[in-house]
Amino acid sequence: MKQYEKLCEIIDQFTKAKILAVGDMILDRFVTGTVSRISPEAPVPVVDYVSESFKLGGGANAINNIAILGGKALAVGVIGTDEEGKTLKKLMYNSGIETKGIITIDRPTNIKTRIIANQQQVVRIDKEKIELLNSKYCQQIFNFVKTEIDDADAVLISDYDKGVITKKLLKNIIPLAKKHNKPIIVDPKDIHFLDYKGITIATPNLKEASYAAHIHPIDEKSIRNIGKLLLKKLQSEGILITRGKDGMTLFEKNGDETNIPTVAKEVYDVSGAGDTVTGVISLGLAAGATMKNAAIIANAAAGLVVEKLGPCTVTRDELKQQIMEISKK
Repeated sequence: MKQYEKLCEIIDQFTKAKILAVGDMILDRFVTGTVSRISPEAPVPVVDYVSESFKLGGGANAINNIAILGGKALAVGVIGTDEEGKTLKKLMYNSGIETKGIITIDRPTNIKTRIIANQQQVVRIDKEKIELLNSKYCQQIFNFVKTEIDDADAVLISDYDKGVITKKLLKNIIPLAKKHNKPIIVDPKDIHFLDYKGITIATPNLKEASYAAHIHPIDEKSIRNIGKLLLKKLQSEGILITRGKDGMTLFEKNGDETNIPTVAKEVYDVSGAGDTVTGVISLGLAAGATMKNAAIIANAAAGLVVEKLGPCTVTRDELKQQIMEISKK
């Protein structure tokens, strides 16, 4: 039970942590309905509309996980001048997320619309404009980070390759965070992988990690090779590879390798699980946890969110209960 108590102590410390989170903000729209017939126009189901709702997605979902778990979250990114942007910012405000780092610019807010029928996703529609932010907005974001870095306990970079996380921004933010001795946690995109050099930890899924390392096919031996290679390439303290039903594997600079089995009872929806992992890792490291303990807690949180529909969050009480159940096994 000592391990359980230690992990719960770390979770209790989440409320004292402040995370500066930079990334691509996405609005998730869910349209739910029922299906009872096939369209006569094409071999597709006809969805009878029932309701719709909105949730925070992408980097905003990672930040929302931090806020729901009691951490102080400061969001840094961009939204459009459209209604979707206003909705996204309002959702952040309602979750207790600080939005003074959100810049409103003249481009569409990223939005993913999922059509759900009979508890199954029928189709997803993405409305987005993928282009790199110009130097003016990059400088604005960096200047804001520079003014807030002293008060932060960790820096989270959530990269969805929508244009906010650029090479230039990374070249400025990473040295700044290191200079101030702040842990840097990255939810990466494989296309930018080598630009994260010098961070504390990256949390790629297995596909992203394999692509970045140029190692295929995948087996236990190759996963070890991937982890070691990425550690060397990034010169990071750790690499946490998320492996779906096979859990996670943590590789640390000191040579330690830790396999963490999945704890999900039933996988209902994996969307947003990666955001949960990076959010919880950020809180754990900000609270002074070892990388291994932060990863164990993040794995427990991910096991809970995949049992829910869409990008979801967990509470500290849910997380403690999950940790207690794991400790009994």
